[in-house]
Amino acid sequence: MNDKQAPEPEIEAVADPIGLFATWLKEARAKEPNDPDAVALATADAQGRPNVRVVLLKHVDRDGFVFYTNTESAKGGELKANTNAALCFHWKSLGRQVRVRGPVVRVSEAEADAYFATRPKDSQIGAWASPQSRPLQGRFALEKEVARVAAKYALSTVPRPPYWSGFRVQPIEIEFWRNQPFRLHDRLVYRRNKLNAPWRTEKLFP
Repeated sequence: MNDKQAPEPEIEAVADPIGLFATWLKEARAKEPNDPDAVALATADAQGRPNVRVVLLKHVDRDGFVFYTNTESAKGGELKANTNAALCFHWKSLGRQVRVRGPVVRVSEAEADAYFATRPKDSQIGAWASPQSRPLQGRFALEKEVARVAAKYALSTVPRPPYWSGFRVQPIEIEFWRNQPFRLHDRLVYRRNKLNAPWRTEKLFP
């Protein structure tokens, strides 16, 4: 939005921020042309050094925001060392952003199995073939491993690797941001002291 456009309606505080997020995500999926489920994931290692990358949101409910990855990757190791993370959704076409912070837990084995089974077979093979975040000695090494795994499971179901699973960010803070003219943006934050505690809200200066 540029400064000459009319302002968007003010964000209205509702009792359930997950419900508000679901509404925004539905609108983003309808209007945002570039990966509306993409989200920046920020982690920190044992020394407190931050790291950030983009992952895909695969599920959200009142228990939290779920993404999947190789648990032996850089982010997997960082989440083992420091079990707190932050997420940032940015839907440029809508002029909206949502930030989430909270502790992170692994999803259940059954939940990971169920999601892995829905992935395309090529993606399942890739999960076995790529030791994510490790040094790669040329593209041929990756292609060779993909071919080996593909041949192994050519006529069978690909099982979920033991090191591949999901993480759930359990929110203790969720901030909704909406672009407004002249940088007088609208910010509404939900906070709670612990999981399952009541949410409290407040507006923030832009």
